[in-house]
Amino acid sequence: MTTTKPQPVGIDHGRVDKQRFVVKLTGVIAGGMFIDGYILGIVGTVIGAMTVDLDMSLFWEGLIGASALVGIFVGGPLGGWLADKLGRKPLFAIDLAIFILGSALQFFVDSAWQLFLVRLLMGIAIGADYSVGWPLLAEFSPRRLRGKLLAFCEVAWYVGFMLAFVIGFVLTTVWSLDWRIVLGTSTIPAVILFLARLGMPESPRWLMNKGRTEEATEIAHAYLEDPTDVLDIATEETRKGTFGMLFSPAYRRSTIFISVFWFCCVAPYFAIATFAASVLSDYGLGDGLAGAIGVNGLALVGVVVSVLLIERIGRRKLTIPQQWVCAVVLLIIGLWSSAPPAVVLICFLVFAFANAMCTALTGVYPGEVFPTEIRGLGTGFATAFSRIGAGLGTFLLPWSMHNLGSGITMIIAAGICVVGAAVSQVLAPETMGRNLSETSAPRA
Repeated sequence: MTTTKPQPVGIDHGRVDKQRFVVKLTGVIAGGMFIDGYILGIVGTVIGAMTVDLDMSLFWEGLIGASALVGIFVGGPLGGWLADKLGRKPLFAIDLAIFILGSALQFFVDSAWQLFLVRLLMGIAIGADYSVGWPLLAEFSPRRLRGKLLAFCEVAWYVGFMLAFVIGFVLTTVWSLDWRIVLGTSTIPAVILFLARLGMPESPRWLMNKGRTEEATEIAHAYLEDPTDVLDIATEETRKGTFGMLFSPAYRRSTIFISVFWFCCVAPYFAIATFAASVLSDYGLGDGLAGAIGVNGLALVGVVVSVLLIERIGRRKLTIPQQWVCAVVLLIIGLWSSAPPAVVLICFLVFAFANAMCTALTGVYPGEVFPTEIRGLGTGFATAFSRIGAGLGTFLLPWSMHNLGSGITMIIAAGICVVGAAVSQVLAPETMGRNLSETSAPRA
């Protein structure tokens, strides 16, 4: 008597185009990063209109700007824990459904606290998506392309962030639409992405880790392009992951490195980029809008450069030097109070480019250095820790610029970059060309 191996509903394993599948999976995961960048960027284009319409104080202005980041802080670890416990596949659709609900509710808010709660909900969904998407992509990607594909997701984030500024400018300046409609435009790409994600398979590494060997083997043979990756899955142990493993002697170096590195990359960038127009205006660069688009556009170029180089020169060379460059240019801005506006703009552009180059690695390392049983949780924890930095930067920048001045604010941002560079110098591993069982091996 023969038995039939279970198959995920809607998938014909015998007719899978493996390369096409990897492209589609990368696209639907990058789509989650796109909408994250979009909702974080779009708020900066309407913050003035919201402040007037809702009569918001500086406190509420900063809180609204940071609301999605606070949500990501909650959703990252929660989504990672659920993804490690229940599987990548179910969370992959659920988190996006929650995001769509929150995005649609933006059309109807009429108070600061309502907007805060709605964007908090959206942030929770995005945080969960980080913790599901990157591990899933790492577990399906061929090792020769893994870094490039994971880093490409950051390209999508910057595209979303920059496109939000362009769309926000057109909708508010050319068409004079209400800020609620501008914010609610994120619903459109989210619905398209939700439909595109239907039918994705479960991670074979997660299945193997849970002891579901037959399903894991079948999916691995059907979807994995590299035969060595198929063989590597057989090394997965049936082991339960716990939060404490992140801080065990085997993995605490990885946890500390990724968390601090990510924190120090995004804290100054989110603060400067979210309020780029007003920051550049304070330095005498007109209304700042053109400079803001330039800063975010050059950041996009920087992350594209990392995608092109990551499988050629490795991870460390794209992680460490760029953080030192960021520290130097921000220090110049902070200390040279009488610098010509053109010099200030060049420094901001250099910062955006260098910062984006190393930020591209924040999506690569978590999927590589944590083992399957805590890959989601580790990614979620690092995401949450990074969003403390992003949230504090976004929340405190208006206050700091107003009370401490632009010079001190930029010096503080430079100091954050120094911390990130120093920690990376000591702890950043090189994972290029290695399979996941090697990159996620314990680092005592």
